[in-house]
Amino acid sequence: MKNIIKKITMLAWACSILVMAYSCSIDKVQDPDGPSVSGVQANASKGQLNELVVGIESTTRNGLGVEVTASGSMARELYLFDADPRNTGDVLGKDGIALDNNSFYSTQQWNGNYRATKNANLLIEAASNTEFVSETESNGYIGFAKTMKAYELIQVLKSYNKARLDVADPDNLGPILEFDDALSQIRALLDEAQGNLSSAGGSFAFPLSSGFSGFDTPATFTQFNRAVAALAAVYAGDGTSALTALTGSYFDINGALDLGPVHIFGLGGGDQANPVFRVPSTPENINNGDQIIVHDSWINEAEAGDMRVATKAAPRLPLSDPSSQDGLTGTHETRLYATNVSPIQILRNEELILLYAEASIFASNLQDAEDALNTIRTSAALPNYSGAQTADALTTELLNQRRYSLWSENHRMFDLRRYGLSSTLPIDRPGDVIYNVLPVPLSENE
Repeated sequence: MKNIIKKITMLAWACSILVMAYSCSIDKVQDPDGPSVSGVQANASKGQLNELVVGIESTTRNGLGVEVTASGSMARELYLFDADPRNTGDVLGKDGIALDNNSFYSTQQWNGNYRATKNANLLIEAASNTEFVSETESNGYIGFAKTMKAYELIQVLKSYNKARLDVADPDNLGPILEFDDALSQIRALLDEAQGNLSSAGGSFAFPLSSGFSGFDTPATFTQFNRAVAALAAVYAGDGTSALTALTGSYFDINGALDLGPVHIFGLGGGDQANPVFRVPSTPENINNGDQIIVHDSWINEAEAGDMRVATKAAPRLPLSDPSSQDGLTGTHETRLYATNVSPIQILRNEELILLYAEASIFASNLQDAEDALNTIRTSAALPNYSGAQTADALTTELLNQRRYSLWSENHRMFDLRRYGLSSTLPIDRPGDVIYNVLPVPLSENE
């Protein structure tokens, strides 16, 4: 199976048609060396459809770095110490400053998610209007595209608390929907995709990258679809549907925690490096000018012996000289990724186990929830949970385990917001303000 690192180098035509100013517009450039947008909307070849698949995988990585660091800073998981003062100013509400709806932290993730969504819409349209693939093959393309589109739109909801779902026609955009309405439609889209995948035969007509190894047939990709459906159901507070979806996913309470598809990265032409990796500091260069600093509270409030702390963070040596910037300090820096081409997990079994615990709490299956949480605890070298077996106590434990298992992965801000706990975050400097929603970009003219 081809690796996306190699595939992306062949995406010159895709880049030419997918350059857009913002989420909902696209330049219809005629490319003499490759197909244009209009060239794939009707009777696209299988090769053109396959390049759109590559484009979807590629653009799902766009905006990931800002997605993680902006939400992580707002949730007091981390600080981003670099040359841009907005990373320690705006997103932390320094001196009461408001978030800017035309700054990189409000536009880059939105634009990245909608670039991938646009690619998915193009693939759905192209696969529906070509005579060069069979109906079975068409269902495979469409089921893949709808699933990836749904996943990207969920990321928008997590950060902005609203989303524009209807963006197929850039000249006739649908409204921006509030969270509940948008999530309901996304869940329906995932079910549609499941139906497409069930009619896609035994194999896809297209290759997926090594990031989807093990999830690259209609049957195994459906497991990813059901994992995303379970996530969406939990976000909707629907424990029963989440538990049902998990039975069709790769959820395994006794399985490897890292099982699941990943974003992969490379340094070749047209590719990109892992945007969350940072070169480790050394005692001689402790203030290297670009570092993700772990919030001291994440270190100090961890249970003794929690292996996740040691594997995700490292002390900045010497400890007597913590990193400082803009009135903020931190003793540890990220070690979440080993290299600049380390993969970033999309939705792994560890998160599914936590979703199972949360869904079980919703469904009043408290023993099941406790068992799942103990799986996470023991994997981190912690003893079994010893608190009360009540919904409130288990929810507190759940959020704590999510805090340490999913650190710096764009979860904490959303978790605290959906449980009404954002006000419990620490204030880093006098005058700082806690924000838990990014503003919709100015260009969207909401």
